[in-house]
Amino acid sequence: MTAEHKIQNDIRVELSKHGCTVFRANVGKVLMENGRWFDTGLPRGYPDLFGFRHSDGKIFFIECKNETGRLRDDQKRFAKFIKQYPVLYGVCRSVDDALKIIGGK
Repeated sequence: MTAEHKIQNDIRVELSKHGCTVFRANVGKVLMENGRWFDTGLPRGYPDLFGFRHSDGKIFFIECKNETGRLRDDQKRFAKFIKQYPVLYGVCRSVDDALKIIGGK
C-alpha cells in the first residue's frame, strides 16, 4: 500500500512540472517544550495540498488518500463548502487523479 505522504510528494513534483505552484498544508497541534500548544491555524478538514495554475491563476485544493483511505467528516464538510466556489477541488489517490483535477490530462 502506498503511503499518503509519498502520494502527496509525487503529486507536488508532477504538478510543478505542469505549470503549477503547490503548497503542502501541514495541519495539527504540537505540544512545545514550554507546555504550550502550537496550532497551525488552518481549519479542520483543510486539504493536504493547495496551489494555483500559472496559466490562469486558478486555485486548486487536493485531498490525498491512499488506495483505501476515506474522507473524515471534517474533510467532507470542507469539500461541500469549497465546491460552492469556482475553484478546483478533488480527492486524489494518484498523480493521474491530480492531473485530471488541474486539467493537465
